[in-house]
Amino acid sequence: MALLLNEQQVRMLLPMQDLIDAMEQALTAYSSGKVEQPVRSVVDVGPDKNFFGLMPAYVADGSDSLGAKLVTFFLSNAKRGIPTHFATIVLLDPETGKLQAILDGRYLTEARTAAVSAVSVRLLARPTTKNLAIIGTGVQAHSHFEALNSVWAFEQIRAWGPTRSKLEAFCASTGALPASSVEEAVSDADVIALVTSSREPVLMDEWVRPGTHIIAVGACRPTHRELDGRLVARARVFVDSRAGALREAGDILIPIREGLFDASHIEAELGERPDRKTRDEITIFKSLGMAVEDVVAAKLVYDRARSAGVGMEFELGVGDQ
Repeated sequence: MALLLNEQQVRMLLPMQDLIDAMEQALTAYSSGKVEQPVRSVVDVGPDKNFFGLMPAYVADGSDSLGAKLVTFFLSNAKRGIPTHFATIVLLDPETGKLQAILDGRYLTEARTAAVSAVSVRLLARPTTKNLAIIGTGVQAHSHFEALNSVWAFEQIRAWGPTRSKLEAFCASTGALPASSVEEAVSDADVIALVTSSREPVLMDEWVRPGTHIIAVGACRPTHRELDGRLVARARVFVDSRAGALREAGDILIPIREGLFDASHIEAELGERPDRKTRDEITIFKSLGMAVEDVVAAKLVYDRARSAGVGMEFELGVGDQ
């Protein structure tokens, strides 16, 4: 019998600290060659260039897992009052290919993205880090607030968003200090989390002080970016997947087309466990998200659900009995 798990059940079974540790292991498995995973397939939908993506992965790291995520991004959903991202994750038995589980992936995607960002802070933030800036006020802003505070004791957190009411609501719920501009928010930041839906740069080179660690999450298409190309050029750049970044990351691809650097500017994948070399260097983690992250997180939820007797069992055919 397969298992069906809704968002509430996934959330209950996936505490952030455990997820951060699982994502660190997933990134290491990927960069160690223990994961079979193509770059995500993306289909543009409609005149607004919304997208539907398919993300399969097989993880052969001793706790084998197999599955795929189906994910959509419709920016216009914000005006409808519903999430811009929806996702469903399918887990399969790696020995037989039989269906194991179907999980709602909306929250899982939200949480694992922030958990991976937290791994980058563990590895690349300066030991003297005190201040965090969050640029954006949506679901990823909330998730990053939780995840980054799980790995670091920040003394001050500033936030900025383009809509004043949403910024005030975010600050009221988190205790962050509202800033009147991106420049003000990042002026004394040691870590900057960019979690916007912008398709043009929102963080300029001259605003970033030496020693800052930047997490760039929002732009996930080759024609979108959140970062000034000059900033990317002077920073050490890290990614979750080189293959994915060189196909999808506008924050990297656009400056390459502009002649600011070439593909060798990507220094390492996060799963290679890079570290900071000097106190004053700027580091950037360009996050795109990978299927291995979704499959590993889903497998963690599935195993816990089976142990706790959570979820609804169902069968689609004889093979599921």
